[in-house]
This record gives sequence, structure tokens and C-alpha cells, in this order.
Amino acid sequence: MKSSLSAARAVADLNEGAIYASVEIAAPPDRVFRALASEEIVNWWVNPGIFDTRDWTGDVRVGGRWRASGVARGEEYVLEGEFLEVEPPRRLVHTWQRIGSAMPPSTLEYRLDAIEGGTRITLKHCGFVAPQVTGNNAVGWETSFAALVALLER
Repeated sequence: MKSSLSAARAVADLNEGAIYASVEIAAPPDRVFRALASEEIVNWWVNPGIFDTRDWTGDVRVGGRWRASGVARGEEYVLEGEFLEVEPPRRLVHTWQRIGSAMPPSTLEYRLDAIEGGTRITLKHCGFVAPQVTGNNAVGWETSFAALVALLER
């Protein structure tokens, strides 16, 4: 497994309040799942200078909590949520909320499918309230998935 099978793509559905993204990675599903559900997140869930995740902790089990913090556009942020579904190495679903936001939590779902030469990740990030979701959110997922590919395929 030498290189990415397909580039990351994401789209924001402004009417539905959702982001859909996918990428194919030349790494097995169990390895990809570990990168999605561990402190390795700080190595790929980033867009340098725009959204830098610096710390992550999590109790990866149904009902367990996770928390991430960093700097976004020069301001510190803290995100947190609860794991709703944990099915290694196929599926991971959790809530997502920025601390201090009046917006309700959104839900993030990763589906991992074994494909020839690696894994396809399909992401659905839903539950946004307008104007919370924008095309910039989709670009953020593309950037993060590109970093995940780089991490897992080096």
C-alpha cells in the first residue's frame, strides 16, 4: 500500500445542515479506526494556522466522552462529545459540540469499508443549524482527511 487510492472530497449540504466527505486510504480498516479514535487525532485533524487541534482525550466506548482543544483562527477552542456507536473497525459515531456555543450538538459518523488496497472512509457530519455549516466546513474535512492520508501512508 503505497499511495492514496482517491483524494479526499467533501461537500456541504446547506439545506440539510450536513457535510458529507469521503477518502480512500491505502491502510487497513483497523489502522484507520485507531487514527480516528485515539490521540493520533492531533496529527491529522488540523488545518495549520486555521484549525489546529493540539490535545485530544477520549473514552472510546458507547457512552464514553471525548474532548479536543486547540486554536482556530487565533482563538482557543474546546470541543467535546459523547460516543454513540463504537464498532471497530467499521463504524464510529459521536456528538460534537464547541464549548460555549449556544448551538445544539451535531453528530459525526464515520463508516469504514475495506476495499482493494485499503479503506474507504465515508463521513457524515449532520445536525448543523444555519448558518453554522458552510463550504469552509467541507474544505476543513478535505484538509483533515488529506492529513490523515499523509499520516497513514508515510
